[in-house]
Amino acid sequence: MNHSEGREQSAVATWLDAYVDVEALTQALHQYYELIKPRIALLIVISTSVGYSYGVGQHFNLITFFNALLGTALMAAGSATLNQWYERDLDALMNRTKMRPIPAGTITPGQALTFGVAVSVIGFLELLAFVNILAAGLALLTSVGYLFAYTPLKRKDPICTTIGAFPGAMPPLIGYAAASGHLTVQAWVLFAILFLWQFPHFHAIAWLYREEYEKVGIKMLAVVKPRGSALNVEIMTALLLLIPATLAPAFLHMAGKVYFAAAIMLNLAFLYFGVQMSRQHDRPRARRLLLASVIYVPLLFAFLVVDNPRFTSLF
Repeated sequence: MNHSEGREQSAVATWLDAYVDVEALTQALHQYYELIKPRIALLIVISTSVGYSYGVGQHFNLITFFNALLGTALMAAGSATLNQWYERDLDALMNRTKMRPIPAGTITPGQALTFGVAVSVIGFLELLAFVNILAAGLALLTSVGYLFAYTPLKRKDPICTTIGAFPGAMPPLIGYAAASGHLTVQAWVLFAILFLWQFPHFHAIAWLYREEYEKVGIKMLAVVKPRGSALNVEIMTALLLLIPATLAPAFLHMAGKVYFAAAIMLNLAFLYFGVQMSRQHDRPRARRLLLASVIYVPLLFAFLVVDNPRFTSLF
């Protein structure tokens, strides 16, 4: 009888150990998932797929498409991780970032550095081996620009937003290059759209968190000149330039009338919130501009893909 009870207790202990191991593994995976900034990675994947849809030729290669998205996503995940590794001292001082995995202590700096480098290398090799050298080169240029130009500049000069907009707008170029092996004016139009969109988006974020940014020495324009006209000029210039940039696909036969009408409506709505922010700088208006920017790009790209005659004719 005692022998039977002993076996049952041993089985229960083994089951509990396995349960604890699975739970620990799940928690660790969740922390690494948070480390890669999944929402930003999703936008990058969407932008890459839009670029691919315009670079594709007569036949849609599903394998190349999958590898292009996977490689780009891995490099984006690696860059996000390395960015957090580099800024871990700042993240620990700000309320909005102090619970990120590294400052919270759930992932060590060494683990983050190893993971970020490994994932970036795997993503680059994925693109190089299974897509093409141009897509891999553009992805590498994106990571280098983000990590070695934009990230350190945030502590030095407001021009960081402009510099950071270049790597931020690269995903459509990567997707287009992955599909075609070269870049055309269509690819650069997609680049221009994403480039200009970033100014109202990131200026709205910077305004919302300017006190925290100022405390840790991040030199965003909303921190350096929160009440001056420079912030209004950058936001409104980008929003006004977005109008011809987003209407260009209709004139270049990249999209049809449905997209053209949707682009006009989306631009007018986005412009409205930008004007409101420019009239008075406050948190509610900055928050509404940020929300508008978050809605704007996915909807615009959705209409681009749906109304892309070359892409839809393949299915």
